[in-house]
Amino acid sequence: MSEERSDETKRPPWWTTPRCRHPRARCCCMGTVYILRCSDGRLYVGSTIDLPRRLIQHADGTGSSYTRRRLPVELVWSEDCARVDDAFRWEKRIQGWSHAKRFAFIDGGLDAIRGWSARQRRELRSAET
Repeated sequence: MSEERSDETKRPPWWTTPRCRHPRARCCCMGTVYILRCSDGRLYVGSTIDLPRRLIQHADGTGSSYTRRRLPVELVWSEDCARVDDAFRWEKRIQGWSHAKRFAFIDGGLDAIRGWSARQRRELRSAET
C-alpha cells in the first residue's frame, strides 16, 4: 500500500511556497521590479527574476516591443522583492501612476509621493476651500 502524499509534495517544483528553500543571495523565487527611461523620455516599468539578463534583452531590442522602438534605454530605478508575485504587483501598481508621480517616486521614493492618490488630492482641495 502506498503512502498518500500531502498537497505540498504534489505541487510542481516551480510552485512558490511561503518558505523558499533557496539561498537568499539570489533566489529563483525572488523578483525585481524596475523602471527604464527610454530615449524619448518616457518610462517603462517591468519586473523580472533576472535583472542583468533583462537589461541586456532591452538593450539589444529583444526585451519588449515598447522599448525596442525607444532605444537606448537606461535603468533609473529598481527594487528587489522577496517574491516574484510581489514584484509583479509593484509593476502593475507603478504602471497605473502618472508620469509625474513616477518621476517623483524615482527621485524621492515613497515619501515623495505620499498624498498623490486622486482621493487624497480631492480631499486636500475640498479642505482648502
